[in-house]
Amino acid sequence: MGNVLTGGIEEGIVVDKNWMKRLWAAVLGLLMVWIIPMWGQAPGQSVPPSTTSTSAPGAYQPKFPGDPARSESEAQALGYMRVVLRAQKEYKKRHDNFAESLSALAGTGSFTKRMARSTERGDYTASFRSQKDGFILTMTPKQIDSEHRSFYAEEDAVIHSDDEKAADQSSPKIK
Repeated sequence: MGNVLTGGIEEGIVVDKNWMKRLWAAVLGLLMVWIIPMWGQAPGQSVPPSTTSTSAPGAYQPKFPGDPARSESEAQALGYMRVVLRAQKEYKKRHDNFAESLSALAGTGSFTKRMARSTERGDYTASFRSQKDGFILTMTPKQIDSEHRSFYAEEDAVIHSDDEKAADQSSPKIK
């Protein structure tokens, strides 16, 4: 009796070596997919810890401790405002006055020409107005709601927000 796995016919059994290799690879692959995730689980645990969540699907995840944003759109709008406010602070140190426009601010700090070109910032529209010894920066959402508040800041770099109307200096501070 010879070797059955030679690919030849012996005593009525035909076995293809390549087919057997593919079969064993598939079986091992399935076992690995099933067994490996179980190694990281504590006894009695049915779901890996990384897949459990205490928040609702799609809920906003804060970007840093104390993050005041309520949505991704707000996080982006506030991020834009912080970049402008930091650039204005740096600009004032260099020139002893604030920039009179966003385009004049371009190239200062991390504020780029591309950021200065358009006031459309996703779900928000940026507005910049120079005034004597200062400026006003606002971010107005296309629709104000609980996840799209309006924001307002001046040269003091304090950001104010409002979820019912356009934010102004009297709106609650978020910073």
